[in-house]
Amino acid sequence: MIDFIPRSEFDVLALTHHTDKHYRTFTAWTQLVTMLFGILSRCDSMGEICDAMMGLQGKLNHLGLKSSPAKSTAGDELRERDNIFFEELYFKLLEHFKPLLSVSRIKNVSFKELFIFDSSTIRLFSDIMKGVGRNPKDDGKKKGGLKVRMLIDAHADTPAFVKISEAKCHDKTFIQYLSLPEHSMVEFDRAYNHYLQFAKFTEKKINFVCRLKKNAIYDIIEQTYSKELGEKEYGVIKEEHIYLTFKENGEEKTL
Repeated sequence: MIDFIPRSEFDVLALTHHTDKHYRTFTAWTQLVTMLFGILSRCDSMGEICDAMMGLQGKLNHLGLKSSPAKSTAGDELRERDNIFFEELYFKLLEHFKPLLSVSRIKNVSFKELFIFDSSTIRLFSDIMKGVGRNPKDDGKKKGGLKVRMLIDAHADTPAFVKISEAKCHDKTFIQYLSLPEHSMVEFDRAYNHYLQFAKFTEKKINFVCRLKKNAIYDIIEQTYSKELGEKEYGVIKEEHIYLTFKENGEEKTL
């Protein structure tokens, strides 16, 4: 797996970010290899990762490491090194392997660029985040959590955007962070219903699919298609041109 990472591009990126300027023993490359080792070994903590690597001291040269990292050094520098470097590395790898990524996983889709946006909640007190947060007395509701919002390139089946926030943050506020190319298509659930953002998508020639809220108020301008489906049939029931009303800077506008 490590051999697939273009080391020359990695080194250029590290020099650009000066990521190893203050880290002589635990370089960015050492951190990357260490974290990959921890993920693939299913370790639960940095201490467990370092202990496991220490047990393989004689074989670390196969990973390009001279010795296992010290727990304190690895922990400190894991907190202090800027994560932006690894974010850029991810997109560099996507660009590098773009010719090899499949673009034919979804059949009969006319859009060359198709994206899916959704979120997953990671509750505190779960197996992933044990012992974090506040556990109320008297069987009260457990508070806290994280929400991971992700934009997936549906053709290549790879993440194109990830944002982590508190679970209480409303989904629709995050749709504004999406940077999508013209004439692409993005699909998302009803939780991301945001008329102002819909207007901005339309202005930028970005296509989108989203379920309307049950209490949505709109005006039907024209019905272009209608069909009654049988019990085992599926597909489009109705196609209509509609107008939605939204507010921008206190001014009422129509979409």
